[in-house]
Amino acid sequence: MVVGSLRRESFNRRVAQAAIEFAPPSLEFHFTEIADLPLYNEDLERATVPEAWTRFRADIKTADAILFVTPEYNRSVPGGLKNAVDVGSRPYLSNVWNDKPAAIISVSTGAIGAFGANHHLRQALTFVNAAVMPQPEAYIGGAKDLFGADGKIANEGTRKFLERFTNAFGAWIERVRVRAP
Repeated sequence: MVVGSLRRESFNRRVAQAAIEFAPPSLEFHFTEIADLPLYNEDLERATVPEAWTRFRADIKTADAILFVTPEYNRSVPGGLKNAVDVGSRPYLSNVWNDKPAAIISVSTGAIGAFGANHHLRQALTFVNAAVMPQPEAYIGGAKDLFGADGKIANEGTRKFLERFTNAFGAWIERVRVRAP
């Protein structure tokens, strides 16, 4: 799982943790952190590849699928998340996103649930040949009012939606997973 917000207590991380809670038992999640990734610079591929890039690429490569949870910054994805997509797609012919099943949940405090970020990320992932789940789409708005005093999602409709979404993601993974010969 890749969370686009770098804040430790972000609404996006909390929704990601809730998605894990409501996911079917067949799905196992691991957070792959992006905060320590240096900005992509091809010159670094020719010198000493940053350890953070190597770790990130290995995490993504070995994952069966990737669930992205992202906020929206200026009608797009946060720069750190776009950088992670770029780091994973390089060097040329070593794209770790290739044929990787993926899904996106976008989360915001606003009413439209980070629609712009969701679609910008979908566009970038489609270009790097990730197999992005087309339906259901997940735009979660009003994030500041989703959580109870215990930090868990209090809204029953959101809880049920996350359960349906993660079940659909599990089915998507099985449908599109590239099997090694």
